[in-house]
Amino acid sequence: MSPRGRVFFLVALAAVVASGAVVVGVLATRSNVPSVKPRKGSPPLAVDFGLRTDPETRALEQAQTLYDRNHDKKRTKQIFDRYQSLEAEVGSAITSWPSGTVSRLETLAAQNPRSALVALHLGFALYWSRREPEAVNAWRTAERLQPDSPYAVRASDFLHPHFAPGLPTFVPSFEAPLAIRTLLPQGQVAALAAAARTDGADAKVLYGVALQRLGRPRSAEEQFAAAAREAPNDPEAQTAAAVGLFDKDNPSLAFSRLGPLVRVFPHAQTVRFHLGLMLLWMAQVGKAREEFQKARAEAPNSALGRESARYLQALRKVGTR
Repeated sequence: MSPRGRVFFLVALAAVVASGAVVVGVLATRSNVPSVKPRKGSPPLAVDFGLRTDPETRALEQAQTLYDRNHDKKRTKQIFDRYQSLEAEVGSAITSWPSGTVSRLETLAAQNPRSALVALHLGFALYWSRREPEAVNAWRTAERLQPDSPYAVRASDFLHPHFAPGLPTFVPSFEAPLAIRTLLPQGQVAALAAAARTDGADAKVLYGVALQRLGRPRSAEEQFAAAAREAPNDPEAQTAAAVGLFDKDNPSLAFSRLGPLVRVFPHAQTVRFHLGLMLLWMAQVGKAREEFQKARAEAPNSALGRESARYLQALRKVGTR
């Protein structure tokens, strides 16, 4: 998906989640086999361009799409070789697989010791070379270097293959104002950021969701925490703060915050829904189903009620026990 399409889908902030895809991704983690099957073919390429729309970005996105679809490897490498950015150099190294890929990425890592982008892809190359301990070290380095980045999130996927990919994203029951939703992607994010500074807890929640979708979990967590401080009696703000704490290294942080909210807000649909979502992310399918059922029962025709129904339908389709 292009940056524009991705942001309009993600930052528009409607309560729409690809529940079927999440369910299938979660169920793939229930065996002892990582959800991303390693060492068949070439290492993955996971370059993130955020909101950039410049000509180089468009060219490199085209090259990444060609690589993902296993189309014309020679042409793909030629596109990456045309540019000098770090993203292009990483792309060129990966598309050269296996010829010199590891050594090129090791050189880039030495030249760019603070780049999570390089550390992540060095981990890919090492893992596909069956150098697992070194790969794990590289992914841990990516997490440490830039924890508030899509590359840290992606590294965590490989460090924790029994979790669903990515991180659970808070689903608000309200949308951004129409005046924001009709802006171009960069304008949407800027407007949400401005609103978060002046307009209260709901605005901070919406901006936090946008940051989550852009792969900035730490910044999102800060917005959610600020919303929770501003609105201590608001179940949405409190639930968002709990979801923002979700960390695959220590998921108990989020659950210890969210669990007690069931008693504080016994009829808050958002609490049950997001408890189900986080349980599903950890492949606890039976417990997740129970929470989605409880969430739907609170208000079947609400946005979260319909979203709960979609998750339940997806679980039925894949025949989970």
